[in-house]
Amino acid sequence: MEHEATIVERALRRLGYVKWRPASVIHRVEAGVLVDPVEVAPEIGQAGRYAGVYMGSPWVYVAVNRIAEAAALVPFRVTRRAGPEHAVAVADHPFERLLARPNPLMSRFELIEQTVGSLEIHGNAYWFLAGEPGGAPLELWPLRPDRVSIVPDARRGVRGYIYEVDGRRIPLDAAEVVHFRRWHPANDYYGLSALEAARLAVETDRAMADWNRRYFGEGMAVPAGIVAIKERVSDADYERLKREWRTAYGGRERKTAFLRGASVEWHNVGMSQQDMDFLNARRFNREEIFQIFGIPVGMFSENATEANALVGERVFIERTLWPKLVRIAEKITTDLLPFYGAGLAGEFDDIRPQDKSQMLDEIRVAQGILSVDEIRARYFQLGPLPSPAGPEPPGTPEPDPEAA
Repeated sequence: MEHEATIVERALRRLGYVKWRPASVIHRVEAGVLVDPVEVAPEIGQAGRYAGVYMGSPWVYVAVNRIAEAAALVPFRVTRRAGPEHAVAVADHPFERLLARPNPLMSRFELIEQTVGSLEIHGNAYWFLAGEPGGAPLELWPLRPDRVSIVPDARRGVRGYIYEVDGRRIPLDAAEVVHFRRWHPANDYYGLSALEAARLAVETDRAMADWNRRYFGEGMAVPAGIVAIKERVSDADYERLKREWRTAYGGRERKTAFLRGASVEWHNVGMSQQDMDFLNARRFNREEIFQIFGIPVGMFSENATEANALVGERVFIERTLWPKLVRIAEKITTDLLPFYGAGLAGEFDDIRPQDKSQMLDEIRVAQGILSVDEIRARYFQLGPLPSPAGPEPPGTPEPDPEAA
């Protein structure tokens, strides 16, 4: 009986079935049977800590923010396969309209920004689908990765998800959630956060920044000068001298040490910031973190020339941003666009820098091999030209049969 139910579920999914669940389900608790998720992710509780690292590390914030905002600026479109290697853009597709306004509270930019940011911080991103039974999704809601747990299944891989908010656990069916994830070499269900690889560099940099703050904080600064009183004086005179000195010369931020007696010497037992090469150490941490996230040196180095900056931007687009966009587009193609029919694919505009002169040479060569419609589809992603024998323009008089 269980095997028959599984076949039915698969058939419904192929037909575009989406179990009805209003969008408000992720904000309120409904009655249902909860299934305990299996703890398959190492340190799954680290998800909340990752968000804290993003908010507390300036280099992580800059890297993630740069990637997420750049990805959200790239247009997305739906295409239809017109051959083995050709695709034609579908004008005003329903999914494009849905993506432009995924839910009443978010814009397309915000949805893509949060999705890419979650992938960078957590290694996982989730979309909750709200829709009518048997139809396409009506709303897209991003779920916080630190609230989502996966329920594995021996046959189907993933049985469902548990969304936990305010101490309440909400079961979600596998068909209701789209799971974007990065590759994890030691886990079959959850993606790997870039912060795992950058953990040591981030913790080192934060410790150095905290030490720097405390060094210049109140009560931690080295004295600006030392007043040595060589002659023996009474305690009353010693306190009077200190009081009068600080009244006349002691500012709010000025520290002065008082010593009495001729045989007192100062011995420095600590290491200065210069001895530790403090600035270079922080710069090294920054470069290591940026390299882990795929931010080229030419994009942020204060010594970069214009040529280095242009090369860095090109490398960022081709090797960092573009693969992330392809990951999201192909997941949308496999998990969402089948609800709208077969033969559809989603893709972001190809923003990789191209050699236009080389493309023009290819088009000149292709003119003797391909038709005009094939050239339009391959190089410009356009549909075929309208037929010459098209409909007559409006206002054309009808022919008179008697006159004929």
